[in-house]
Amino acid sequence: MLFAAETNYPLLQVFLSMLYFFLFVIWIWIAIMVIFDIFRSRDLSGWGKALWFLFVLLLPYLGVFIYLIARGGKMHERQANAAAAQQAAFDDYVRQTAGTGDVASQLTQLADLRDRGVISADEFESQKAKLLA
Repeated sequence: MLFAAETNYPLLQVFLSMLYFFLFVIWIWIAIMVIFDIFRSRDLSGWGKALWFLFVLLLPYLGVFIYLIARGGKMHERQANAAAAQQAAFDDYVRQTAGTGDVASQLTQLADLRDRGVISADEFESQKAKLLA
């Protein structure tokens, strides 16, 4: 209240200033995403990437809007494909790290090894405790 009493800055002006600030942040985010997409695109040649980058750099508003109109759909497809590839790589990593088979099949294999005499009963119990932990 003290700040509002000393200045002549109405509440609506505060909201408009916040709106302009957040729109500017969104604009910066969109421009950065467009620049990332230019260099991530595999269907553009090196010269095409250089020309798009210069266009976006020299005329930022016009360059970004034209890029979004001309290549916006492909931009979404590239991001979706990259996300799918990243998820597939993560799933493969988890499968490799976790190992194959579930606990029941591993316990069955351990019991079979114990019954055949390959491992002792103490080894079986220790491996069983590890699996069940």
